[in-house]
Amino acid sequence: MTAFRYTAIGPGGDVLRGQMEAASEAEVIERLQRQGNLPMRAEPAGDATVLGDVLRADFSRRRGLRKQEVADLVREMATMLGAGQDLDRALRYMQDTAPNARVNRVVTALRDAVRDGSPLSVAMAHDPRSFTRMQVGLVRAGEAGGRLASTLARMADLLDRQRSLAATVTSALIYPALLLVAAIGSVTLLLTQVLPQFVPMFEQSGAKLPPSTQFLMDAGTAVSDYGLYALLAFLALLLVARAALRQPGPRLTADGLLLRLPVIGGLLREVLAARFTRVLGTLLVNGVALITALGVVRDALGNTAAIAAVDRASTSARGGGGLAQPLADAHIFPPRTIHLIRLGEENAQLGPMALRAAEIHEERTRLAMQRVVALLVPAITVFMGIAVAGIVASLMTAMLSLNDLANG
Repeated sequence: MTAFRYTAIGPGGDVLRGQMEAASEAEVIERLQRQGNLPMRAEPAGDATVLGDVLRADFSRRRGLRKQEVADLVREMATMLGAGQDLDRALRYMQDTAPNARVNRVVTALRDAVRDGSPLSVAMAHDPRSFTRMQVGLVRAGEAGGRLASTLARMADLLDRQRSLAATVTSALIYPALLLVAAIGSVTLLLTQVLPQFVPMFEQSGAKLPPSTQFLMDAGTAVSDYGLYALLAFLALLLVARAALRQPGPRLTADGLLLRLPVIGGLLREVLAARFTRVLGTLLVNGVALITALGVVRDALGNTAAIAAVDRASTSARGGGGLAQPLADAHIFPPRTIHLIRLGEENAQLGPMALRAAEIHEERTRLAMQRVVALLVPAITVFMGIAVAGIVASLMTAMLSLNDLANG
């Protein structure tokens, strides 16, 4: 008999690891299957090493699915259900075609829970690291209305749109960020590496340097001597600020100030309006009650000032009032958002009008990002050009003054 190390998925979706005495790997797998487990790996335990344990460790179990993986899973499930397959068969297909062990484990847990009699929404709620409250609420509404396939298709569209909007903002800022880093690096290199090469020559001449050149020399010395300490102090300040922003009061103040900034504030308001109306409209169209939908929407915003505005609107809705006026009084969302929500309330079409507003705000966000990038890139380029030109001009001025002194 040989000792085998095994990894398996238990009936409840837990990862099981251990050792078992058996004549072969096939016998280990057979025993695990008879116990109701799903074998993942079985191998001799005698050759175990620390490095092998590290390489075989399943680090992915500490986190849930990525957003793209959730979107792909939901899309495949909607396609299978729309083609007439039952839920168990759809989950088995996704289990067999899972791109990695993490997805396989989550799908296996979903399938096991469904086969034990739990609704899909309850199975998803057991894995909050992978599925959000919004996704669970949508699936629950689809199950209650008997239209799970179409609900999953809408949820996949929602996830794709959210990812597309986030990718638009992120990708638009990559080039300006790289350009800014290059500009700061170039100026720092000139101050710390190029200018010090001229210091001995200036000191030997004994001439008084022009004010601009002396300033650059002092700046280069300060950066060389204290630059690392300044960087560490800046990082420490960021950590302190991050800790402070975890407190409700400072976080609310900071979020409110961000929304009032001249250019960035307008862009953030468009992003929040797009996120708010997209999630709200999708929930309402799929049959989720308004109060429940607002409770889910607040978790998707990420800005405490906007969350406070939604909470006030939710309180108004509980009392029989509308959403438009409390949201307008908060001065968080753009006027277009308020107008379309009020129009939707007056015509009992709040869900469709919210989705229409989402399309408008998403397009305006893309246009605003294009304008911001169009302003940032030339501004950073001009700044870098002026900084480099100023350093070179100061050096040339000092060199000319030394030349005049030598000729005189």
